[in-house]
Amino acid sequence: MTEYLNRFKFMVDTKTIFNILEKYNFWDGKTIKLGLIRKEYLEKLINRLGNKLIKVLTGQRRSGKSYLMRQLIFHLHKKGIPPQNILYINMEISEFGFIQNTYDLDNCIQLYINNLQPEGKIFLFIDEVQLIDGWEKTINSYSQDYTTEYELFITGSNASVLSGELASLLSGRYLSFEILTYSFTEFCEVTGNEPGKTAFLSYLTTGALPEIFNLPDMETKMHYVQDLKNTIVLKDIILRHKIKDAGLLESLFTFLAQNISNPVSVPNLVNYLKNIKVATNFNTLSSYIEYLKQTYVIHEAVRYDLRGKKILSGVKKYYLNDLSFRNLLFPGFESGLGYLLENFVFIELKRNGYEVFTGIDRNKEVDFVAKKQGLTRYFQVCYLLTDEQVISREFGNLENINDNYEKIVVSLDDVSLGIRNGIRHIPAWQTQFFK
Repeated sequence: MTEYLNRFKFMVDTKTIFNILEKYNFWDGKTIKLGLIRKEYLEKLINRLGNKLIKVLTGQRRSGKSYLMRQLIFHLHKKGIPPQNILYINMEISEFGFIQNTYDLDNCIQLYINNLQPEGKIFLFIDEVQLIDGWEKTINSYSQDYTTEYELFITGSNASVLSGELASLLSGRYLSFEILTYSFTEFCEVTGNEPGKTAFLSYLTTGALPEIFNLPDMETKMHYVQDLKNTIVLKDIILRHKIKDAGLLESLFTFLAQNISNPVSVPNLVNYLKNIKVATNFNTLSSYIEYLKQTYVIHEAVRYDLRGKKILSGVKKYYLNDLSFRNLLFPGFESGLGYLLENFVFIELKRNGYEVFTGIDRNKEVDFVAKKQGLTRYFQVCYLLTDEQVISREFGNLENINDNYEKIVVSLDDVSLGIRNGIRHIPAWQTQFFK
């Protein structure tokens, strides 16, 4: 340990390092900025405290993971945990740039312990841990330490945080939580709007990135979302994967953002891009889509054959993690409320823990097949049920499914049509039906 600390001192003065830790921790009783309390996420985390399992918060950049960590730290303070027993490191803050690899992280933790001498359980919070090379070695080591009691919490903005070797290394020793941007309920809480159609249309046509609600005007919000998109593309994809064709990646993101809810096949997309003079091939495009998925900025829904009970390859649909990437980056591009509504339903089902597919029943499409813990539910999404022909089409696609699972039609109609042939109709803002 002395050898490591000496190396650490050579890299950066240990007094400077401790001053940085002191600045961003809450050992002196300084106020913790909490933001909007994410009640549902916080309750899930609180209910899973008190064990050696690593709590992993994943999700897109700026979805609120850091605020949620601070809210949990505040909860621990209220429950009597001494502030000195909690270490918080946020790798997105430039002053923590001295932590380059797993050895630096370990030395930083040891410096904190040696200086504060905390007694009892120690709580370690590491924000955006994927920015530390080899971080899993240190995290795994502290989670397995039987000489001192530790409880660890980490966040990551890339799905590969829990893939490959890491998943094997931590197998059975972590709990993961995907953090999404504000729900409609949270949107109403932060804006003071009464839940209903007017508020829902505002939610649907802007976005729900937490920081947006602290910004003064539309121009600032648009710049914020543009900068966030650029950060995700540059830091999380181009630099991480050494992408050579940044222009192709930009074109791909633009296409997917402007075509949410539409069926997409990679071969057809290759041809489309070639037609607009963007050269690419199947393997490159497939890799770039995977990289976008790993940052959580887009999600993929594969097709599910309801008759054959199997997943189909080929055509897929893509949905944005937050509609601000469509509404604020491409405000002149009209994709229609129906497409935005379908994106909302997909994300809302994910928020409630469902695995979500698009359904095929012979030649008819079912917008979503949602599965969770042995439960299956079917959802059909429609802008408005304007006449009997539209009603027959939307309900008919669900009526043809030959099982007894719940079937729901979602639309923006002012009032519910109730239940028709066993199929429930709901206005989209009645989000209790997505649970």
